[in-house]
Amino acid sequence: MRDNCTDYRDLFLHDRPMMDTRAPVEFLKGAFPGVINLPLMTDIERQKVGTCYKQQGQQAAIELGHQLVSGHTKNERIEAWAAFAKANPEGYLYCFRGGLRSQIVQQWLKSEAGIDYPRVVGGYKAMRTFLLQTTDEAVQACDFVLVGGMTGTGKTEVISQLSNSLDLEAHANHRGSSFGKRATGQPEQIDFENALAIDLLKRRATGQQQFVLEDESRLIGRCSLPLPLYQAMQHHPLVWLEDSVANRVERILQAYVVELCAEFVAAQGAEAGFTAFAARLRESLANITRRLGGERYQRLAAIMEQALQEQQVDGQVDTHRGWIEALLVEYYDPMYVFQRESKSVRIEFAGEQQAVVEYLRKRNGG
Repeated sequence: MRDNCTDYRDLFLHDRPMMDTRAPVEFLKGAFPGVINLPLMTDIERQKVGTCYKQQGQQAAIELGHQLVSGHTKNERIEAWAAFAKANPEGYLYCFRGGLRSQIVQQWLKSEAGIDYPRVVGGYKAMRTFLLQTTDEAVQACDFVLVGGMTGTGKTEVISQLSNSLDLEAHANHRGSSFGKRATGQPEQIDFENALAIDLLKRRATGQQQFVLEDESRLIGRCSLPLPLYQAMQHHPLVWLEDSVANRVERILQAYVVELCAEFVAAQGAEAGFTAFAARLRESLANITRRLGGERYQRLAAIMEQALQEQQVDGQVDTHRGWIEALLVEYYDPMYVFQRESKSVRIEFAGEQQAVVEYLRKRNGG
């Protein structure tokens, strides 16, 4: 049998297959990319065992666990574990702390299915701690530069053209603004942090020591940036991206209207998808009513409503430009002018997209 694993770096660096034997409720709160949940106990079984442990102690809880997971139920679960082990001979299993649950699964696989299968020592908790440390170490050791700029200047486009970029919005599955929700949901906070740490780990393993990030607020939708990273970002140098209002309107129209509508339609079908898209757009505008002021909100909402009606009838999106341009000029731009002034000492270069991309490539040594 292969040894039980304590090399967490190897697990994540090489995407080792892993079987998570925690209960589904634990798994849903946070897991690692690509991991399969094949629990020893269901949520209800785990709850009963936990109550028993508190009231009667460990031995009684173990006995209850064996009663709950026995007979046909036990056989079914062993079959699922065995199938995973056979399909992933280089993999591992784990539970929360690498203790009793993963040891029981390991023992049953050996005694009932004849399979020696190693577990991760320390389990989920140790691997999670390793990933948090990975992010902290990268923040301390690496060189970061931020791409800032007004809404719609194409910061994400710049990020996508650079080999040393770290796309925080992609990890969060959100475009980062009040209108940034995608048709598909965001990851859980822990999943977001884990995937980001693994990305940093893999990049650094190739020798990458400089990262280009978009200048983000602490929250990307409901995903919160790791605090050490966010705090460091308040001091990193900035490259400021510039573009005309007309170009920015077209870019936002494409991303927040054309592409977002297509996402909803692909997920839910033409009719339901458009209805959901329209509701999302209305909701996004309504969410900033207080900051817009009542009169301005009513004016922009009326333009948006007309644009949505036209889009639904004949697919035309031209009228959307009205509320987009007004939102940029009247709402977003004044905020970004203030931001630029407050961050001016950190701006080391400013220009339009191609110039910014070329500058950042040279800054990275080519």
